[in-house]
Amino acid sequence: MLFTLELAIVLACLFYGARKGGIALGLLGGLGLVILAFAFKLPPGKPPVDVMLTIVAVVAASATLQASGGLDVMLQYAEKLLRRNPRYVSILAPFTTCILTMLCGTGHVVYTMLPIIYDVAIKNDIRPERPMAAASIASQMGIMASPVSVAIVSLAAFLAKAPVDGQVITFVTLLSISIPATLAGVLAIGIFSWFRGKDLDKDPDFQALIADPENRKRVYGDTATLLQKKLTRDQWTAMWIFLGGIAVVALLGAFESLRPLANGKPISMILTIQMFMLMAGALMVVFTKTDPAAIGRSEVFRAGMIAVIAVFGIAWMADTVFESNLPQLKAALADVVKAHPWAYALALLLVSKFVNSQAAAISALVPVALAIGVPPGYVVAFGAAAYGYYILPTYPSDLATIQFDRSGTTHIGRFVVNHSFILPGLIGVFTSCVFGLLLATVRGLV
Repeated sequence: MLFTLELAIVLACLFYGARKGGIALGLLGGLGLVILAFAFKLPPGKPPVDVMLTIVAVVAASATLQASGGLDVMLQYAEKLLRRNPRYVSILAPFTTCILTMLCGTGHVVYTMLPIIYDVAIKNDIRPERPMAAASIASQMGIMASPVSVAIVSLAAFLAKAPVDGQVITFVTLLSISIPATLAGVLAIGIFSWFRGKDLDKDPDFQALIADPENRKRVYGDTATLLQKKLTRDQWTAMWIFLGGIAVVALLGAFESLRPLANGKPISMILTIQMFMLMAGALMVVFTKTDPAAIGRSEVFRAGMIAVIAVFGIAWMADTVFESNLPQLKAALADVVKAHPWAYALALLLVSKFVNSQAAAISALVPVALAIGVPPGYVVAFGAAAYGYYILPTYPSDLATIQFDRSGTTHIGRFVVNHSFILPGLIGVFTSCVFGLLLATVRGLV
């Protein structure tokens, strides 16, 4: 009964924080922590300091990339790809936004691409819902395949403390499973999207909309493009520095012998990521004319700092409850999760929906799952299940997609859950989990 009350406090803080949105999610974790420590007398758990510092370093580098204009180089080349292959926009658009997220560590890059994807689709008589809903979903799926995303660095930090047969699941091993699994899911989304919905010339609702000349002018509108934007040498320099930093991190993760020794062991990948991401940001400031004040004002920095506080409050609160009740939890759940490991994926999906954040879902659930006996291999295999906030169309990127689609084909249905994102989301996450499980099995992790 006592544990049920403690768990209810955790869930109440998650629900209310998620409804308020933004930084409130992390702050509500602090409120729950005070209640648990002072009213229920639970010893406070440990805040995930390593995870938080890694997030700060990664966000600092990504925000510097955005402030320097290096992100515009990637976006311009993405637009060129789409405009040269308009027939395949329903498949290319989700791959484009997914890869941009993988490179930048945040799905917020999708906002710049949405008007371009719409323009390519509508000017080629392709139902905009097809590439736009797919692109929004794929941009969030890319988070679990990005070496510089908050969710992946958090997961890597937790897995570093949970060896499999004496061997730690390395950062590179994690990515070697999450990247192909994610891309398989994105491909499944693209194939489905190519055939979804009615063609525009056969859609009575769309034809009725454009029958009015004013509506037709608004629907087809002016061309949205980044192609005319002139790129500077500094923008190119910043992009190459950032990509070089990611490449070095991947190299050091793959070849442990390249890392210096500390107490007889190579320094951890968590510290390596922190050092090289800070260095990448520093080099961008030194070798370009980036205004350091602009870094803190960037969208990437704002979103990243919110993620830090969310991870801080949520993970600390969850650790306090579950660490204090670990013996009972192991006795009650260990056999269940070992017999039905898919239950972990379902739990992760639901927690993600409640907190609207893959990083927060991982921080709240992964330490608990590992502690009660979920094999680390399954945690890696089902990483894609951390994305569940497409279930209801409340996430900013989904709402923005609806607004950018002036044709009205991307929509929220009468029953709310029958919206344009639900099927691409389910198909993408399910496919990624299946491929993740196959890859983890091949690697001997499960």
